Amino acid sequence: MSKILILFVLLYTNIALASDYENGVEAYKRKDYSTALVNFRNAAQQDSAPAKYNLGFMYAKGQGVAQDYKEAVRWYTMAAEQGIAPAQNNLGSMYYRGEGVAQDYKEAVRWFTMAAQQGFAIAQFNLALRYHTAEGVALDYKEALRWYRLAAEQGDARAQANLGLMYNKGQGVAQDYKEAIRWFRMSVRNGNEGAAHLLGAAFGLGEGVKVDMIRAHMWYNIAAIGGNSLSLEMRNTIASKMTPQKIEQAQRMARECMASKFIKCD
Repeated sequence: MSKILILFVLLYTNIALASDYENGVEAYKRKDYSTALVNFRNAAQQDSAPAKYNLGFMYAKGQGVAQDYKEAVRWYTMAAEQGIAPAQNNLGSMYYRGEGVAQDYKEAVRWFTMAAQQGFAIAQFNLALRYHTAEGVALDYKEALRWYRLAAEQGDARAQANLGLMYNKGQGVAQDYKEAIRWFRMSVRNGNEGAAHLLGAAFGLGEGVKVDMIRAHMWYNIAAIGGNSLSLEMRNTIASKMTPQKIEQAQRMARECMASKFIKCD
């Protein structure tokens, strides 16, 4: 299960009594959460949707106040009903996890859909994942592909990796290993080291590229450094069949790839 990201988004400051909202933002940046909470409450009383979102976030995180998922849901709901996409997404996440509310996958999908339709990439990924895994909706690879692509085109690294997987497996689209590789590479370059495992597998199996055990070792090594235990196991299995010279070459290539922020990896 992919992690659901919860972001503190500072939006729409051109509202009534913007000074309360802006003062809350500045206090939050200073990590003066108690003051930020007071200011956001004042702005929320004047119907500031972004302030309501921020209050929901702070209650969810326990910033300046005891963590209270039910109160977070209350504020997120008010902001979501006013059209704040991050609030819609986070509310969907809370329904999905059953935090502060009874777990309800269908309600989660409803809120993810609202946020996704506004172009919010995180929600597009979350919605795609629900179609991909049949949680709250019927399994639908084409819908999953559509929403992954929309999120991937906005730079969401997890969506890029999953879009690559769908091309790799031919789910909702004609199987295309080379297109899968393209999305895996993009995902790694956008900070998703987990996609390095997928590249290691591709080079090990010759899917979309020629079989190259040195590069397979390199990518598995990068993923293992990022904490992927399966990648560590795969790297060690490959290494047991390589000469010391080839292992050193693969390790050097991994270092150079990481140092270049995954640009110089070929």
